[in-house]
Amino acid sequence: MSARVKIRRRRRTKIIATLGPASSTPEVLARLFQGGADVFRLNFSHGSHDDHYARIAMIRDLEEKFDRPIGILADVQGPKLRVGRFQAGRVQLQTGQKFQLDLNPTPGDVTRVNLPHPEIIAAASIGTSLLLDDGKLRLRVVRVRDDHLETEVTVGGPLSDRKGVNVPDMVLPIPALTPKDREDLAFALEHGADYIGLSFVQRPEDVAEAKDIAAGRAWIMTKMEKPQALDNLDAILALSDAVMVARGDLGVELPPEEVPLAQKRIVRAARQMGRPVVVATQMLESMISAPAPTRAEASDVATAVFDGADAVMLSAETAAGQYPYEAVNIMDRIVARVEQDPGWRQTIETSRPAPERSAADAISAAARQVAHTIGASAICAFTASGSTALRVARERPEAPIIGLTPAAETARRLALVWGVHAVVTPETHSMTETVTKATRISLQEGFSGHDTEVVVIAGVPFGQPGTTNALRVAHVK
Repeated sequence: MSARVKIRRRRRTKIIATLGPASSTPEVLARLFQGGADVFRLNFSHGSHDDHYARIAMIRDLEEKFDRPIGILADVQGPKLRVGRFQAGRVQLQTGQKFQLDLNPTPGDVTRVNLPHPEIIAAASIGTSLLLDDGKLRLRVVRVRDDHLETEVTVGGPLSDRKGVNVPDMVLPIPALTPKDREDLAFALEHGADYIGLSFVQRPEDVAEAKDIAAGRAWIMTKMEKPQALDNLDAILALSDAVMVARGDLGVELPPEEVPLAQKRIVRAARQMGRPVVVATQMLESMISAPAPTRAEASDVATAVFDGADAVMLSAETAAGQYPYEAVNIMDRIVARVEQDPGWRQTIETSRPAPERSAADAISAAARQVAHTIGASAICAFTASGSTALRVARERPEAPIIGLTPAAETARRLALVWGVHAVVTPETHSMTETVTKATRISLQEGFSGHDTEVVVIAGVPFGQPGTTNALRVAHVK
């Protein structure tokens, strides 16, 4: 039995693991992959380009060793808004006191601090809320001047140097890509990242800019972490290749009771448009320092699976935690167990979006229905760009999806997509050759046994992207 068959996933929902100090050796990386990680995330908020280059090299070595495509998500930092420094390094703000935010670079005290973002001062108005240190402190603007804001502390607490500022009430005239992001993006594209995580998106134009830079070399994954992005959800999704429910910053800027509803809304909209959707942040947070998750965390992962997310993501759990392998392993077990439950399949069936009015959608919907009716062992989707496999995945079929593609970069991107087992194989030139290859690979990869049937979909003429228009039922001999 080949190494590929040994690590074939027994679940549809994929797992993303973030790399960091706790997971940057070939041995740990291999354990994470074997334990269930389908895609590895590189967080460009931390580490040097040399660090990320070394991790990319290890991932590609691992890919070659196991002969399986592995996706790489390069997550750029985005525009981080921060206050300046304090004379004593930190102050204690009291609820009800006045506090000034200004453009003066002099270290602050208990009455004021530098806010090196004139765009915030320009956009603010009386009543605007400012959240500091991941929302632990809250200020309300009471007076606006050209060079400073006078605020009242509505929730006090300790505030130290360079803590973050969130502005949930306003759209800021700042790009989603900073000069640092542009350097990181160029590096990630040069070294073969498959997805670019785009942080702090506010407007569709932010996504369009990143797509222009990527120019098809990677898929753009928009991170939904700003209320302003939710106001433009459909337009942003239309431009995005994938989307992430980034609940960390989203949970800072939205009231806690709104975050679960936002998650469901984003997942539902992404599934409707056929965009891969990831649920991320604090999924197994306690496993940073504990060998097992809380029951609430297990339920959180299960909820994302029931919602129909393409993937769930681990952040600090695998990047800096004490139990990176255990975190991946238990997430794999939770996902697999949920997908064995009859209630999960029933939920997926009732939440399936209607097919769009296109030949590709009609063929994909028919493939799911035919596979269900005949009990097919797999749906084999031949795809150059990945769009055919995405359309089949949108249907959430019972049968496993084998994504057959001549492009290694497409196979790596499909590593993130629900239910898709991607295989790199040379292009076919006729339907007979396509069917023969589909049955052979389905057998080799362990999806089909002898005397079973598979559903094959492809585009005619062959080699022309976006022409999914043919369906065949084939017998595996």
